[in-house]
Amino acid sequence: DRVAFIGGQDLAETIRQCKATGFGGEIWVVNPRHKEIAGHRCHSSVEDLPTAPDAAFIAVRRELSIGIVRALAARGAGGCVCYAAGFGEAGREGAALERELMDAAGEMAVVGPNCYGVLNCLDGVSLFPAPHGGRRVDHGVAIVSQSGNVSLNVTMNERSLPLAFVISAGNQALLELADYVKALAEDGRVTAIGLYIEGLKDVAAFDRAVARATEKGKPVVALKVGSSRVGARMALSHTGSLAGSEALYEALFDRLGVIHAASLTAMLETLKFLAISGPLPGNRLSLLTASGGDAAMAADLAASVGLEIPPLSKRQFADLRAQVGPTVEVANPLDYNVPLWGEAEGLDRCFETMMEGPADATLLILDYPRPGSLGVEAWDAATDAFIRAKSRTGKLAAVASTMSESLPESVRECLIAHGVTPLQGLEDAIRALGAAAWLGSRHEAEGMGRAVRMEPLLAPGPAPKAPRVHDEWEAKRRLAEFGLKVPEGRVALAADAPAVAKAIGFPVVAKATSPAPARKLATGAMALDLRSADEVAAAVESIGSAVANISGAGRKFLIERMVRGAVAELIVGVKRDEQFGLALVIGSGGELVNLVADTRILLLPTNRREISVALGLLKAAQLITGACGRPVGDMDATIDAVLAVAAFAEHHRGSLVELDINPLLVLRSGEGAVVADALIVMAAEDGGDGTAVL
Repeated sequence: DRVAFIGGQDLAETIRQCKATGFGGEIWVVNPRHKEIAGHRCHSSVEDLPTAPDAAFIAVRRELSIGIVRALAARGAGGCVCYAAGFGEAGREGAALERELMDAAGEMAVVGPNCYGVLNCLDGVSLFPAPHGGRRVDHGVAIVSQSGNVSLNVTMNERSLPLAFVISAGNQALLELADYVKALAEDGRVTAIGLYIEGLKDVAAFDRAVARATEKGKPVVALKVGSSRVGARMALSHTGSLAGSEALYEALFDRLGVIHAASLTAMLETLKFLAISGPLPGNRLSLLTASGGDAAMAADLAASVGLEIPPLSKRQFADLRAQVGPTVEVANPLDYNVPLWGEAEGLDRCFETMMEGPADATLLILDYPRPGSLGVEAWDAATDAFIRAKSRTGKLAAVASTMSESLPESVRECLIAHGVTPLQGLEDAIRALGAAAWLGSRHEAEGMGRAVRMEPLLAPGPAPKAPRVHDEWEAKRRLAEFGLKVPEGRVALAADAPAVAKAIGFPVVAKATSPAPARKLATGAMALDLRSADEVAAAVESIGSAVANISGAGRKFLIERMVRGAVAELIVGVKRDEQFGLALVIGSGGELVNLVADTRILLLPTNRREISVALGLLKAAQLITGACGRPVGDMDATIDAVLAVAAFAEHHRGSLVELDINPLLVLRSGEGAVVADALIVMAAEDGGDGTAVL
């Protein structure tokens, strides 16, 4: 009810924008050198205000901002926007000033600094320094952006997207992205939340906030920008390079059910569909077009996002054949143009027949001519008929233009008023429908009890001190304690290796025991399928010569039983990330890890269902399931093995840096899954009595 604007004459436009948005409460202005700004009397200071404002917009230089924030906090203000730049983004001096700003704020909420502020179209409050396109609404989507200019541009969209809030987060000195999501989740007028993300400060807090939004029925759509720099590949394992920052964001979004938009326009169209129509109950789509070209483009795009275009039912086919005559191909998609264009009665029957089929939603592709063109009535006839068909059938429906500019505002508003979502740009439209279907499938799984609610992410914690590399023998012994199956084996001196191999039983594998490169076979650190004592003796001599750090007398070798009959080889690893905590990597392993981009990442903790889904999405899953007549692999044992790796990582969360199993050999059904090679990097752990446990 009470808003304070603090700054100079530039505030005049900001105040005008607030009034234009529909704010009807009290407006106070603070400026010690002016009598009035934008027709409002100026108060000399925050202390001179009649009482504490509910919100304030501060537009002064950075040094003065700190004192004003302190004064507002002392008076008990509800919160403020700090517009000034030159804080944490401006080097060491700015970072010091940002810390002062945080101290000055105390418990008061501060948006920014270095931000455009907040646009609240629900209550008509604009704390925004530039002209914007926000309009009063009763409900709508909220967008939080880490870019000020993106937040401004979003308000200018010509897409009939109902905007409830637009928030420019700036430096997020006090309020982070998670804080905004958490607050927006509790507002019943907010229908969906869009996020423009450059990076997250607190991933665990974001995890909790989005989980809350999901509980409150608020879909979240994110545009993540700024691919991370790819670090150098680790010399000892593949896990670190496979679990890059962007892959971890993908894993986080998948875990939480956040729709990852491919572009800003795709995010806006997806938010619009979710705000008006909600998630789709399935992925089946009926397509109505006035052009074979539109139908072909739409069908290709639909396939790329997992949407199905089901065939017509027998009744639909018969009814449509009677309606359009013998010259039109009756199918889904349906090009209704020639026989029905502009014919209201015929369009009514055609559109209703298409909506009554097995599809979960019907999309009409329609590009209007330029305003003022003659004959626009024919386009209106299609729109009106589509609205009537939607009303009679109660089916979800959308109209999409192939080009974003080809759906006039008057048409969009008419469609929205009748519960039909107008989508602009065919690619963005199909992506929006695909995202709505993906979200609907998650909701269905949760409703049927198939999806287990994920526990909160494990906190990253401080980096372990003085980690060391556990060699393969050590790593396997530790993993075996958690139920992982390892080959029978022993460590032996070179002279004893042949006898050890004979005791184990041929054929065997010989390996270097000290930490060696991940590609042991290629570097000469391993020999396979050794069938006699002489072959073992020659192998350990060759390994000792090839790997410099184990050459010489007294060095040891790992002799193991050769595991045969694997139907697939996987990599299973764990990476520690300072933001995301522990991440589990699953993918095609062995030599394929270097040749095939085939990995899935799960953040910990995880569960059996999530692991099963991740494995099923791998190309290697076809090998395990017995594609093309191949033997079926032991999927249950594979899932058990991955769960055991996750349990090991969670148990050692304070000390584990990295874990790499490559390959995990998946044997035939009923025979299990075996760790063929492993490496662990972790620090010593306190055994509870002050002793180190390795």
